[in-house]
Amino acid sequence: MKRSIRGRLALLGFAVGILVLPRQGAAALGGSAASVASDRAALAAVHRATTTRSAYTVQEFQSDSSTVREYVSASGVVFAVVWNGRAHPDLATLLGAYSGEYEAAAQQTARKRGLRRQQVQSEGVVVEKWGHMRNLQGRAYAPALLPTGVTIDEIK
Repeated sequence: MKRSIRGRLALLGFAVGILVLPRQGAAALGGSAASVASDRAALAAVHRATTTRSAYTVQEFQSDSSTVREYVSASGVVFAVVWNGRAHPDLATLLGAYSGEYEAAAQQTARKRGLRRQQVQSEGVVVEKWGHMRNLQGRAYAPALLPTGVTIDEIK
């Protein structure tokens, strides 16, 4: 009986530990392209399209509430994320390591009353959100990760 209870407690502790640990393998901003599937799974989305350009590839996937496109450089690093839909996706998932930096900068960025556009800029990441009810859009990019020759206007 003691082994059974100890075994169950150990299993419960392991399960809680797995749930609490941050997801390291996500293809979030700055992450590896090899794990784009992690973001799709986290957002309960399905793959829609892959578009290849000279300096980058765009992986597009869709969930019930939004469409997300992740821009991956030729070196295999996610340098930008774009979304649109009825709701903003989980930005903590999409921003990955930049999430804390974004949240800190967002707290210091004053919202302008009546304006449906917000830009939060920090040292490492820029996040822009705009739109209106049921048509919310945004993009996030790490300026230092932009491939040579790629402009911000290409991220849409």
